[in-house]
Amino acid sequence: MKNFVVIGGSTGIGKSLVEKLQQQATVVATYNKTTEISWANSNVKFIQHNVLEDQLNVQDFPSVIDGLAYCVGAINLKPFARITEADFIKDYQLQVLGAVKAIQTLLPNLKMSAQASIVLFSTVAVQTGFNFHSLVAASKGAIEGITKSLAAELAPKIRVNCIAPSITQTPLANAILNTPEKIEANAQRHPLKKIGQPQDVAALANFLLNEESSWITGQIFHVDGGMGSIK
Repeated sequence: MKNFVVIGGSTGIGKSLVEKLQQQATVVATYNKTTEISWANSNVKFIQHNVLEDQLNVQDFPSVIDGLAYCVGAINLKPFARITEADFIKDYQLQVLGAVKAIQTLLPNLKMSAQASIVLFSTVAVQTGFNFHSLVAASKGAIEGITKSLAAELAPKIRVNCIAPSITQTPLANAILNTPEKIEANAQRHPLKKIGQPQDVAALANFLLNEESSWITGQIFHVDGGMGSIK
């Protein structure tokens, strides 16, 4: 049975991904503020971990890791003139350095797999400019660069890919999707006229972590209701 790690696996896309992975593998997932979850399935182990404050303990993870997904993120939308240097640094620490530290810590375990896979997350706002998105786009733009660089450096042993969703119905997006009117307005901005669901994104992450995608690396996948490519 394969071993997968999901950093940020208690809510949203991360939780949906854990639900999919645990059907055929063992999963170690981290959570931060969410009350510790009790899963009926013994294939899932949860570890409390604050990306900004804690160092992952490699002893908490399997010696062989077949896949790693970094699902931690933030959506801080502000006018550029109001964003402080501290805002940029904190966002970068969470979204970029958090992923870097997780990969570096678990890289020896990933290298023990016959072929491992890493999945990172970006945003449609990197490819398509939106008002008030400079903070998140800056961090996620760095993630897309890391994806391509690591894919080259770690091939052929480890594959690295990235998913860039549009807004998705998760707790992370509550401030933007907290009324029926806001949900409908955001849905209408997409060619498919609906808001993405966590399972829409998790399905692709699950595919990229598993061997069915064994000839795919260094790619940025846009799961965005067509927003990034259709007018």
